[in-house]
Amino acid sequence: MNKVGLTLLTAVFGGAVALGGYKLIENKKFDGMSFEDKQKVYFANNPTGVMSSTGNPDFTQAAAAVSPGVVHIKTTYSRKGSQQSQGSPFDMFEEFFGMPQGGGRRQMQSQPVQASGSGVIISDDGYIVTNNHVVEDADKIEVVLTDKRSFEAKLIGRDPNTDLALLKVSGKGLPVVKLGNSDNVNVGEWVLAFGYPLGLQSTVTAGIISAKGRQIGILNEGQQQRGNPFGGGQDQIPVSSAIESFIQTDAVINKGNSGGALTNASGELIGINSAIASPTGTYAGYGFAIPVNLVKKIVDDFVEYGNVKRGYIGVTYTEITPELAKEKGFTDVDGLYVQDVVGGGAAEAAGVKKGDILTKINGKVITGSPVLSETIGRARPGDKVNVTYKRDGKEKQVTMTLKGEESLKTASTGGKASKSATEIYNKLGASFIPASAQKKKELGVNSGVVVTQVNRGGIFDYFGVERGLVITEVNGKAVNTVDDVETALGATQRNIVRLKGVSPQGGAVQLSFPVEY
Repeated sequence: MNKVGLTLLTAVFGGAVALGGYKLIENKKFDGMSFEDKQKVYFANNPTGVMSSTGNPDFTQAAAAVSPGVVHIKTTYSRKGSQQSQGSPFDMFEEFFGMPQGGGRRQMQSQPVQASGSGVIISDDGYIVTNNHVVEDADKIEVVLTDKRSFEAKLIGRDPNTDLALLKVSGKGLPVVKLGNSDNVNVGEWVLAFGYPLGLQSTVTAGIISAKGRQIGILNEGQQQRGNPFGGGQDQIPVSSAIESFIQTDAVINKGNSGGALTNASGELIGINSAIASPTGTYAGYGFAIPVNLVKKIVDDFVEYGNVKRGYIGVTYTEITPELAKEKGFTDVDGLYVQDVVGGGAAEAAGVKKGDILTKINGKVITGSPVLSETIGRARPGDKVNVTYKRDGKEKQVTMTLKGEESLKTASTGGKASKSATEIYNKLGASFIPASAQKKKELGVNSGVVVTQVNRGGIFDYFGVERGLVITEVNGKAVNTVDDVETALGATQRNIVRLKGVSPQGGAVQLSFPVEY
């Protein structure tokens, strides 16, 4: 080989080694990025060319860019049936979005049951975001693309408190929907809804943003509203710390759209479709989507930590109503009235006290509880938030360092219930109201709370506890209120909860069951 040939071969080999080493380093760096940063790299190399609509609306480019990245999710339930709720104006997820149907209590199915929803591809290596209720309890999850390719998906993580889930398929080079910024969307702005409704193939509908920051109560439907350290007053956020700050739209959403994309006119994802308000179970003018900025945080947590890392400010609050303002002598119409401050929490450390009014968070006016819950929901333990509050008419700004759940030693029950009692209460998966005096007299008991809701997946559901049961004692202690139940759960020994009560038919009931099952 002559000298020129040898030199050329050496140069080619050296270049290949250098390129290979660069690619290895690049791939490792890419793996550590958030989904949003990965997308910046992806779309820098794969520009969409979609422009914002002006003048007469024309959504053809946005529809063409987004549709391939919205997938059909088919789920199979081989051993589990369904539990159907009764008579809610906001249809339960399983009825509205195609989950298995059944009347009254859970019905075991002898044949596999199938259901369907939608999902959105957010990275070309196969990560797909959808709703928790689309895949919850599924034995098999199949993902079908618009080009008919089919993949079996594995569940990376799911979070009932935001109704979000993350899936992963083994495909490569998949079409991606570009992540947008839900903070920048405006009421009246054109939006598109993508999904697989009513058994149809890929479908696109158009509408506008009707409202932002909607709280509709669907993530905790039928549950007793109670205060909690996350920042929900006794009239606001249920014990599960659900985060509801929906984007409301009049774009048509129907059964099967759940988990699909809500995009702006530029084809950028601004929300994940989740629910409708309907008396019939089909579209009646109002749909609701989870803001994409909350979605980004949740899915990044799934990949990095395996679960959701939630920060807490450590207060319970209630929204200011005209009645409350008159009672307390407030002139404020916005803000949240602090009912209690949890010991050891971020708020206590920052000097916030019972009776203060939270008016702003990170410079944003707190017009209602969704503003606070979404902002905190997008942060993690250790993150700092700037909070403005009023005391005696004077405004003060403080910086709070959010705490993790494990740092909160007591809930908003005056210290009577321990954290472990609260955890057990949550695991019951049930809601209670005090039994009326007439009910107690009718059953011949001196105490009691009525089970008003049994949620799928909880201890009560697993052991067949029915709605309507009047529980008179928990762990040997008489109970008359929700707080009584939680306090009595603190006396649980050897992880066994003991209940006494009266069935709806009047029969005596005694139950003992493990906390872990």
